[in-house]
Amino acid sequence: MAIEVSELTKNFGPATAVDAVSFDIATGSATALLGPNGAGKTTTLAMLLGLMTPTFGHIRVLGADMLRDRYAVLNRMNYASPYIDLPQRLTVRENLVVYGRLYGVRGLKARIHQLAEELELESLINRPYRELSAGQRTRVALAKALINEPELLLLDEPTASLDPDTGDRIRGWLEAYRAQTGATMVLASHNMPEVERLCDRVLMMRGGRIVDDGTPEGLRARYGRRNLEEVFLDVARHG
Repeated sequence: MAIEVSELTKNFGPATAVDAVSFDIATGSATALLGPNGAGKTTTLAMLLGLMTPTFGHIRVLGADMLRDRYAVLNRMNYASPYIDLPQRLTVRENLVVYGRLYGVRGLKARIHQLAEELELESLINRPYRELSAGQRTRVALAKALINEPELLLLDEPTASLDPDTGDRIRGWLEAYRAQTGATMVLASHNMPEVERLCDRVLMMRGGRIVDDGTPEGLRARYGRRNLEEVFLDVARHG
């Protein structure tokens, strides 16, 4: 298993953001965390990354206990979110160099060149990050997330606020990366067509708990709905 989670809980004062969640994620799979705002998706991702310490529970990622030995596997993971900016005054190339060095990437110059070609960043590579559009920044964030060729890729709304063409290209790049490397992906998204395209399993969250678990096809059949968006609305509104 790429991820093993048991009784994972996160409290913020009297509020419980994640409530005794347990799940396993198979190596090489693509799993979506779905749920309304406040369901606990981003908090769960943050704990998987080791950015937040759980109040209670256990997490194993790529075989390592994330509470005691996360530094043993952090270089095999990465994360992308359009809500987290990179250093504004650095150029795209400089940002990728910084993160590549943090991850100890060998052949870094060649890796940056490869990503610039694959993600169509050649014309942006020497521009300061602050000058980029939202769509361009998302592509750079994906390049940063792929710089170390991660075995586990965690994604928080990876195509939020993008035009349909750019969003489709991002999804295509993610599909290609997973097919080429066998990487495991965990995706938090409100874009239901994106989830149906990229993911083979869905964990439905509400109120910090997992309330359903299945394939997109299985969930559609279980709820008697035509698509995953209708399933999402059923879960969000009625439980």
